[in-house]
Amino acid sequence: MGWARPCGLWLLLALALGPGCARGSWMWLGVASVGLPDKLGCADLPLSGRQKELCRRKPHLLPSVRDGARLGLRECRSQFRHERWDCALGPAPAPAPAPAAYELSSGTKETAFIYAVTAAGLVHSVTRSCSAGNMTECSCDTKLQNGGSASEGWHWGGCSDDIHYGMSFSRKFLDGPTKNITGKDGSGLLAMNLHNNEAGRQAVAKLMSVDCRCHGVSGSCAVKTCWKTMSPFEKVGRFLKDKYENSIQISDRLKKKILRKEKSHRKIPVRKEDLLYINKSPNYCVEDRKLGIRGTRGRECNRTSEGPDGCNLLCCGRGYNTHVVRHVERCECKFVWCCYVRCRQCESMTDVHTCK
Repeated sequence: MGWARPCGLWLLLALALGPGCARGSWMWLGVASVGLPDKLGCADLPLSGRQKELCRRKPHLLPSVRDGARLGLRECRSQFRHERWDCALGPAPAPAPAPAAYELSSGTKETAFIYAVTAAGLVHSVTRSCSAGNMTECSCDTKLQNGGSASEGWHWGGCSDDIHYGMSFSRKFLDGPTKNITGKDGSGLLAMNLHNNEAGRQAVAKLMSVDCRCHGVSGSCAVKTCWKTMSPFEKVGRFLKDKYENSIQISDRLKKKILRKEKSHRKIPVRKEDLLYINKSPNYCVEDRKLGIRGTRGRECNRTSEGPDGCNLLCCGRGYNTHVVRHVERCECKFVWCCYVRCRQCESMTDVHTCK
């Protein structure tokens, strides 16, 4: 199997290894084969006791939970695809599995982002299912109906996304299980994870937008019907990535409230939308199988870029190899009467650079 990670790579392997590996890691649902969670049933999934109970009471929400984990992990990989930690936490070229134990328990900025983006993914997925009419206990947000501004020629209508239900379910599903965290830094890590879960949810709510449709003779837009809708999840991912870049280190000694690590900054309030971390991140340059860090050896880099995807930064100063890749594709296609398309085969050569 080549390079492997602690506790296995896939949901089936995690289950085979027992609850010590998969306990509480609902994110594994995001990398399971399509339909697999439904076939296994709530009792056999890598969920905490509280999550299994919610699953048994509301099994119709399981596809949305799975899709939420998948959405969050996919966005994590998209936002970090050019960086040393690329959130592709498995051996290339295999599909990337869910975060390994290290990323979920290290208390780093990466832990913060994973918790936030997956909590946001769960809100987004469940809320979207409500609006689509896939569930009986929620639908559109009815609180806005019959409101608006008659003088300005618009009123609330359509199907506003019920973000309140999505956020409520996300809190019930995610925030309970984190109370099982124990260890030297348990209280600090607990507070950190709970806060970052909420930061992810707040990101979805903050980025809600208003869409409108015009009504009137010949498209005059004399009256507009408006509704609230969630932003595309890519926008949520970019928002959280910015919060990651400006994340706040907190003290691991939790008393009454969360405190910044730097005593000189403790009077600056911590906002709900900030991402918090306890421990500094490793550089992710060198492979560490014990921690599940892949390193950057063999990663493709951009020789001309000064950004994080540039060969100098991504390869951590080790240098890079260059090899030529030959591409053959159809080109100069023409329609020939009657009735086929004739194309030439064009060949191109491209330099590819990979980290040493």
